[in-house]
Amino acid sequence: MDLHAPQIQGFFDMPVDHLLGVPVIAPYFQDLFKNKRQDVVVVSPDLGSVTRARNLAERLDVALAIVDKRRPKANVSEVMNIIGDVEGKCVLIADDMIDTAGTLCNGAKSIVEVGGAKEVYACATHGVLSGPAIERIQNSVIKELVILDTIPLPESKRINKIKTLSVAPIFAEAIQRIYEDKSIALLFR
Repeated sequence: MDLHAPQIQGFFDMPVDHLLGVPVIAPYFQDLFKNKRQDVVVVSPDLGSVTRARNLAERLDVALAIVDKRRPKANVSEVMNIIGDVEGKCVLIADDMIDTAGTLCNGAKSIVEVGGAKEVYACATHGVLSGPAIERIQNSVIKELVILDTIPLPESKRINKIKTLSVAPIFAEAIQRIYEDKSIALLFR
C-alpha cells in the first residue's frame, strides 16, 4: 500500500497490485470538513507527494497547495516557500509516510507562521513514528494526525492527536476481487 517509490513494485518476481491509502483517508475528511469545504486546502509537503495530495484534494473537492522545501541532510528539511493560498484556511497536509515527523511538524509550523493558515490537520498512510516523532507531533500546531494501520501503533505511542484508520476493508476487497478474477480498479475510484 502506497509504495514510497513506484520502482519498488519492480523488485517483486510475482504480480503486485499497488493499493492506495487515499480511498481510506478521504471519507474521514469528507465527513470532518463537510460544512467548511470552501475553507479547506490540501497541502503536499513536497514535490514528490503532489500526485497523492492532488488525488485527495479532488476527492474532497478542495484546493491544492505545495510546500517547496529543501533537504540539507537526511531527516532535515527547510521550508523555502508555500505555493498556493493557505491564508485563513484549514489545511490538510497529505503524505505517504511519517518517520521522525520533523518534516511534517516544520511544514505545519511554516504553513501557520508564513502562510497564515488558521488550523492544520495531517494524514499519512504509514506512521513509522520513530525517535522524537510522538513528542514533535504532541508539541506541534497539528490539530489531528490521521494514519492508517499499515504499521501497528504501540500503546506507548498513542496520543489524543493521532487517529488510526483500518486498511482491512480495502485489503479484503482487493483479495476478494483477485480471487474472483475481477478488476481491482474500482478500489481507486
